Amino acid sequence: MRWGGRGDNFASGFGITEGVLGADEVEALGARLRGVPRTRAGARHLMALPEVAAVAGDSRLVAIAKEWLGGAAIPFKATLFDKSPGGNWLVTWHQDTALPLRERGEAPGWGPWSVKSRVTYAKAPASALAGVIALRLHLDDCGPDNGPLRVLPGTHASGVLDQPSIHRLASTVEPVDCRVRRGGVIAMRPLLVHASTKAIGSAPRRVLHIEYARSLHPAPGLELEVA
Repeated sequence: MRWGGRGDNFASGFGITEGVLGADEVEALGARLRGVPRTRAGARHLMALPEVAAVAGDSRLVAIAKEWLGGAAIPFKATLFDKSPGGNWLVTWHQDTALPLRERGEAPGWGPWSVKSRVTYAKAPASALAGVIALRLHLDDCGPDNGPLRVLPGTHASGVLDQPSIHRLASTVEPVDCRVRRGGVIAMRPLLVHASTKAIGSAPRRVLHIEYARSLHPAPGLELEVA
């Protein structure tokens, strides 16, 4: 079942597909990720793990990504978010605008540049981010008590926003909490304004956040890093 909050999924900028992976598959993936070194919030740059690369390339996830991108869907980045009583945090309203790149280059609209865990990143223009979709695979049930993703439907259509503009949208657009069962997937446009609250229960909320692109070459002279 797909659900986009209000109206068409693509107009809303997000959608939920329940039951993408089975319980045994989720359990096996979760067991492998337990041993991954992590920060308080989770772990970055997991595409080098065979199990993560395999699930990122799974035909069921790729089909969802292709539906959103309207063509090819190449997984290039994977991040584990692990929200639990021992690692609890809130995320304020924001957009995801930075992309990992193999090396620094000169291209109109890209930058500023930064380095995260030895990977080069640049803030990307809206034209490049339109060719990216994130799939959030839930390894645990996510209800109202364990800090679900909150989104402002349709805000991805406003382009790259500054913080005052994001604040104004947060005060005028009705948010939607994305509650997802284990094995379900949230598809989300990078420019969709989103946030999450702290968990208030004891149940964990592990999410494998995988990003897909139509092409690994988002601009002349630039290549996405697979991280």
